[in-house]
Amino acid sequence: MSNGCATATEVRVPRVVLVVLLVFGLVSSAGAQTPPEMPGSPSTTPSEHPVSSLGSFLAGGAIGLAAHESGHLLFDALFRANPGIRKVSFHGFPFFAITHDTGLPRSQEFVIDSAGFWVQQLGNEIILTRRPNLGHERAPLLKGLVAFNVLASAAYSGAAFARTGPVERDTRGMADSLKWKEPAIGALILAPALLDAIRYFHPDAKWATWGSRGVKVGMVLLVARAR
Repeated sequence: MSNGCATATEVRVPRVVLVVLLVFGLVSSAGAQTPPEMPGSPSTTPSEHPVSSLGSFLAGGAIGLAAHESGHLLFDALFRANPGIRKVSFHGFPFFAITHDTGLPRSQEFVIDSAGFWVQQLGNEIILTRRPNLGHERAPLLKGLVAFNVLASAAYSGAAFARTGPVERDTRGMADSLKWKEPAIGALILAPALLDAIRYFHPDAKWATWGSRGVKVGMVLLVARAR
């Protein structure tokens, strides 16, 4: 979660692409966690203990959370926005928000607030492209990561539709940068998450694959509008 602005030295937005690729290069290395299994083929891997599987699944979710917040921090640093951490609450549930100085150009503000979602979306893209049959594999870590990416996007979208939560929420900052209504940002975040969920359960659904990719690319291109 990140929201704010800053009076910082201008950094060219095209460099965003390089940083995004760097972040997701780390995520992509997780794709080699276990060798892919063909659906219906006999497994030669010993059965994993349920507790161990649950632990790996939760660890995948923790990695997803860390990656989301790291996306914000990377662009905070790139734009010299002096990031900080502030305690916030969501209807009484304590959490934290990564904040930065006020006064950033709208394009930089949009990039910072979008970065966590870019991490989630590109991370899912790498995993589901390299491991299209992930749902049939014993890979609890990757499954936890994909689950976090989908569920976190759904939760953010719900907050955007209801326009509720801390003022530092990412969807509010994105909407302000684009001068859009926040529910429109909620729909933009939710669409690729739902399509990736369909891809997970139905890997042969090519329409979901290309639809998801199209929305993700379109979200990055919105940087040009936030000026």
